[in-house]
Amino acid sequence: MAHHAKILTVSDSVAHGHAEDRGGAAVAELLEASGFIVDERAVSEDGVDPVANALVRLTDGFFGLVVTTGGTGFGPRDLTPEGTRAVIEREAPGISEAMRLVNPLGRLSRSVAGTIGGALVLNTPGSPKGAVECLGAVIDVVPHALVLLQGENPHPHTQRAPDRATD
Repeated sequence: MAHHAKILTVSDSVAHGHAEDRGGAAVAELLEASGFIVDERAVSEDGVDPVANALVRLTDGFFGLVVTTGGTGFGPRDLTPEGTRAVIEREAPGISEAMRLVNPLGRLSRSVAGTIGGALVLNTPGSPKGAVECLGAVIDVVPHALVLLQGENPHPHTQRAPDRATD
């Protein structure tokens, strides 16, 4: 089953037409190569409110993955994690921790992962290389997370194993 994804590029310079969206393009390429259907690519200015508002819009009625790229560092306008935290319902710290471990510079990332309704939101860095590395570190578990998020249980623990004594 193909899962759906959306990408939010967070960048003042891309939003104002002064730079090309290379991070969003790199994320889209990795998602499509991993079997995801990219439904939308959007751009937001940096800042808590622009990011929060964009995430609310992108996740409204959406069941799938939303990957942000940009705004996760220490710059004064790098507020993607704060905008994300303002709207996520549950954090997924294991995912953001795994993304940080792929590169020594990951220790400088403030990225957040969490859920909004039926969507899983992942913050990645703005650099194409960093975004692809971070997403690549967790892309293998994302489909399972999305299935669980929909309330499905692909391996119910309530089923009993067959009784070997009677076989």
